[in-house]
Amino acid sequence: MESRLFATEKFGGRAVYRFHAVTVFLGICLVLYYRVTHVPGSGAGRAAWLGMLAAELWFAFYWVITQSVRWSPIRRRTFKDRLAARYGERLPCVDIFVCTADPKSEPPSLVIATVLSVMAYNYPSEKLSVYLSDDGGSILTFYALWEASTFAKHWLPFCKRYNIQPRSPAAYFSESDKPHDLHVLKEWSFIKGLYEEMTERIDSAAMSGEIPEQIRVNHKGFAEWNTGITSKDHQPIVQILIDGKDKNAVDSEANVLPTLVYMAREKRPQYPHNFKAGAMNALIRVSSVISNSPIIMNVDCDMYSNNSDSIRDALCFFLDEANGHKIGFVQYPQNYNNMTKNNIYGNSLNVINQMELNGIDSVGGTLYIGTGCFHRREILCGRWFTQDYKEDWDRGTRGKTQQCIDQTEEEAKSLATCTYEQNTQWGNEIGLKYGCPVEDVITGLAIHCRGWKSVYINPPRAAFIGVGPTTLAQTILQHKRWSEGNFSIFLSKYCPFFFGHGKITLRHQMGYLIYGLWAPNSLPTLYYVIIPSLGLLKGTLLFPEV
Repeated sequence: MESRLFATEKFGGRAVYRFHAVTVFLGICLVLYYRVTHVPGSGAGRAAWLGMLAAELWFAFYWVITQSVRWSPIRRRTFKDRLAARYGERLPCVDIFVCTADPKSEPPSLVIATVLSVMAYNYPSEKLSVYLSDDGGSILTFYALWEASTFAKHWLPFCKRYNIQPRSPAAYFSESDKPHDLHVLKEWSFIKGLYEEMTERIDSAAMSGEIPEQIRVNHKGFAEWNTGITSKDHQPIVQILIDGKDKNAVDSEANVLPTLVYMAREKRPQYPHNFKAGAMNALIRVSSVISNSPIIMNVDCDMYSNNSDSIRDALCFFLDEANGHKIGFVQYPQNYNNMTKNNIYGNSLNVINQMELNGIDSVGGTLYIGTGCFHRREILCGRWFTQDYKEDWDRGTRGKTQQCIDQTEEEAKSLATCTYEQNTQWGNEIGLKYGCPVEDVITGLAIHCRGWKSVYINPPRAAFIGVGPTTLAQTILQHKRWSEGNFSIFLSKYCPFFFGHGKITLRHQMGYLIYGLWAPNSLPTLYYVIIPSLGLLKGTLLFPEV
């Protein structure tokens, strides 16, 4: 046990919850019994009564489905000290994917704050490669990343010298007070000044929509936009802004910087681009010729890293000698820092984050929710689990050092073209799956059906923090996408009961079904809140008199 890198613990209070669940089950049975034995004779009251019975039968069924994961939730705890003692700096390389799509809805200054936060992990910089996928193909986003590559030379040593948290400069400077130590205050003020000047330049460029000509000469990558390209019609662009293998790519203290890459895959009106799944698959291919790390982490551009040890926590699962070879991906929850005090729309996802994902973890593996997730590269490339599987953790350290940057960029561009995936299994057996609005969930299901397990970790200090919906319109839009996407999975060939039959457990299938039935769950809910109110107006009683 001392050699284990992580522990699995049962939730406390299981007996109390199970007793509570039994009483709820008895209550459900009594309600249904009353409905069946007291049906009115005829008329509108009878129809309304039977409708209430149908809604309550649905609620009973859905409640039983939820118990599949709420009956025995677990939590995971990692031992980073053991990881350090066993591996030291002999840790695997990690590729980090950050995805953005529109500089208007996702401002470049927001995107680069996330990029800087993941560049500053408490992890050997020479083993980190950060890729920004810009599906908008915007020169503004490229310019912001170019600015960030310069600021990182001061930001990363500052973070590691004082072990600050969080390591998103936007979040850090908005949350932290001025230090009292005069020496620290001087450096703090200097770094803050650099950051504010950088964001002012980026925001000014974003407002004007143009990059000054004197800036364009500072990097060859700006020449990619000389042809008047648009967000939906442009050539593939791959630019290595920081080459981690270059001995001259160092910060202000002569320490190696992480590799930093900008990618905008080719887009043409006549070719489908498959949204985020297409961007992720292009990143998988492009990164394979630049860093090819065995671990891939992806995060949305509005979810900055809030915990500098998240990589080490995730590696405690992958490198565990007893069960690490079974684990395909490690999922962190989504957390938001802009929720209102009353959270009237329930967007904090407390039930999902604190209970349901822990419960699904106990029955076969948590869902892949599209952000804050660490994958083995090989499982994203379609590999099936076998008991004799052994990972090559040295992959990524044997790079193409003899090849110059220009050659590497050209090779990478050829992998990000519109036609590359034609007549291949990309989007089907390889990479993230296409054809569904929630490509993350369906991809995670396919990984589980190939025999891999996954784990869910929710550390005391949140690993990632982002911006959640706060208005009714934003909430409806987000839930519409989630519910429609999951329901489309339920109605497709990837329905967990059919696609997962014989591959994952029944309780695991039921866990996926909780989200697959979000959309139809709205119909009995609407009936239950509307019909009794109308019944009161007409004097039709649909509940027993007290």
